[in-house]
Amino acid sequence: MITPDGSWDLVVVGAGPAGATTALAALHADPSLRVLLLDRSDFPRDKSCGDGIAPHCFAKLASIGVTGVEDGWTPLTRLELARGEGSVEGTMSRPVHVIPRQVFDARLVERAVERGAAFRRQRVTSVDDLPDAGVVVGADGAHSVLRAHLGLPTGRRALAIRGYAPTPPDRRGTQVIRYGDRRQPAYAWAFDRGDGLSNIGYGELLPPDGEDPPSRALLLDQLEQLLPGYDGAEWKGHHLPLSSWRWDQPDGRVLLVGDAAGLINPMTGEGIYYAIATGIAAGQSSVRALRGGGDPGALHRQAVRDQLGRHLKHTFVASRLAEHPVIVDGGIRVARRDRRVFDELVELGLGDGRISGRLVRGLAGGLGRKAVTATRARVGLT
Repeated sequence: MITPDGSWDLVVVGAGPAGATTALAALHADPSLRVLLLDRSDFPRDKSCGDGIAPHCFAKLASIGVTGVEDGWTPLTRLELARGEGSVEGTMSRPVHVIPRQVFDARLVERAVERGAAFRRQRVTSVDDLPDAGVVVGADGAHSVLRAHLGLPTGRRALAIRGYAPTPPDRRGTQVIRYGDRRQPAYAWAFDRGDGLSNIGYGELLPPDGEDPPSRALLLDQLEQLLPGYDGAEWKGHHLPLSSWRWDQPDGRVLLVGDAAGLINPMTGEGIYYAIATGIAAGQSSVRALRGGGDPGALHRQAVRDQLGRHLKHTFVASRLAEHPVIVDGGIRVARRDRRVFDELVELGLGDGRISGRLVRGLAGGLGRKAVTATRARVGLT
């Protein structure tokens, strides 16, 4: 697979979870590959994020022989969802870890290098900056150079700000999400890290082009209104390219993963599971293509659609329903009465869950029978 001039089999632009996992998956499938991992920063480095790592992520990593990245961090079992006076709190069926990206990302890069990838600090501003490679994977985030090169449009985006603050005693071991009244999704969060600090933040959907985005002061004001009492520090902001009804990947040797692929859960802003899942798909598709098994882009597109296609449709519909406060309130009420609905909301928001008939009735209960029937038909539940 290595050409005589020493070019790379696989070049991955961006060494966050999506990029590092791409390298890990490719080398798990074929340890002889020459894989180059590029990033504008050295590791460890901080990254603005909610830091929540769903159990689905660890299961995916274990499938390519990567374990132990959560070592030393306390699992969380409690989740509280709230809007206004309504709330539901319960024990999640599987624990979640809150691991600072400064730790989590560095551990994945270390494992990729241990497995044989070469790491190079390099800011990529153009495809002309890239060395020769059989396949190139764009894992370069929300403002992806590789996505722009492919000419793909950007969809809806959210803007969030994150900081760290001491965890109050009554919120230890808990993830808290409180929905606000601005452009949905709009919510504040506080996720206990288990080491005395919580990851706290607030995010909301950005307005259409031409309108002013929310300011830092507004974001912090919303956080204080929804989750008062946290004395935060280390504030960082980030854009979230939200997934839509249908995901696409052009044919060719340039593949997109994670945020660069526009894959952020539009209900919750969660993106690490998508990053890891699509990174594994890209790594495996790259190996198949390099072995003469077909077009890399076509292979990757099919792999991601097979795994996430229906789920993305369900999260898109759920996010549009959640734009109506009456539906959010109804969903919280039903989740409080029915543990199965609570579990389904967790799966839909953190992993690859789908909308069941039970969950549709809970989310759309305030809109009447016609809305429930139409929603069921749209997501293929009839």
